[in-house]
Amino acid sequence: MEEAEAGAAVPAAGEAELNLSRLSVSPETLESELESRGDEERRGAREALLRLLLPHNRLASLPRALGGGFPHLQLLDVSGNALTALGPELLALRRLRTLLAKNNRLGGPGALPKGLARSPLARSLQVLNLSGNCFQELPAPVLELRALHTLSLGGNQLQTIPAEIENLQSLECLYLGGNFIKEIPPELANLPSLNYLVLCDNRIQSVPPQFSQLHSLRSLSLHNNLLTYLPREILSLIHLEELSLRGNPLVVRFVRDLTYNPPTLLELAARTIKIRNISYTPCDLPGNLLRYLSLASNCPNPKCGGVYFDCCVRQIKFVDFCGKYRLPLMHYLCSPECSSPCSSTSQSESDSEDEASVAAHRMQKVLLG
Repeated sequence: MEEAEAGAAVPAAGEAELNLSRLSVSPETLESELESRGDEERRGAREALLRLLLPHNRLASLPRALGGGFPHLQLLDVSGNALTALGPELLALRRLRTLLAKNNRLGGPGALPKGLARSPLARSLQVLNLSGNCFQELPAPVLELRALHTLSLGGNQLQTIPAEIENLQSLECLYLGGNFIKEIPPELANLPSLNYLVLCDNRIQSVPPQFSQLHSLRSLSLHNNLLTYLPREILSLIHLEELSLRGNPLVVRFVRDLTYNPPTLLELAARTIKIRNISYTPCDLPGNLLRYLSLASNCPNPKCGGVYFDCCVRQIKFVDFCGKYRLPLMHYLCSPECSSPCSSTSQSESDSEDEASVAAHRMQKVLLG
């Protein structure tokens, strides 16, 4: 892309690419150039244009010529301009796969064209880069672009990640670094193809345990946030190769046993049924009790064998990755008896070492510094 941004009006790849970046001409002259190129394509005098590069041209709006002259266009780069809106001309690009519109002034009402979610573009667009703009929330039409493989909205002013992010089932790369995000919705874990997730330079305080469902995740960037621990479920990310955590207040010392509220009589009875493997059938119990029994979670302490429902003890355990880094992971025990006092030889510590031997080969790169 650096080559595209440095050149000027140099057709390439058999004229399937037109590079009009950094031209020292007025937007009107640029418009005329595109209209002429579109007319020649319609007459068959030129090969169909597939890539159009228009970065750094002081454009305040999309050229009108895009509205009908380039039906075969697959890539459009309008980065580094002064765009406040992507107009209806965009909807005419029925075969567009890549749209680069970073470093503009997009973000206000009408920043994206009406009808985007219902247009052919919603089925063709695979890469969308809106980084370096002014979006305060993720635009609703973007959440309907179900063919997207890569979505970049870094360096905006996003406050939240909407639960509807799970609509983007084809998403492989999500870049939301450099915003003001405080929470990660559990729905983000419902993206089965997600390989790369960048949430660095935000204000995130915790990672949802549902992240264990991101079985395809290979790289997770969480540096420069407010994390003090990670959920133990992160050990389930068997394909994770890179985890970036530098610049977080990951704790070294803290109280291991937090407030513990005794289980209710209902939970005690349900625990007894599960631990002693007491058999029952749907005819034996009311539906609400059957559903409750199905919510049992196994205590992660391999020396316990207990279960818990609503009541558990939160505990931090340090897991050694690659023999070099010790990460604080949150896990849940069924009772305080599962954890001995905070000594260097506590059961929790020994269990951490056991898990480390299993997890060390999974995590190849942990970046803390």
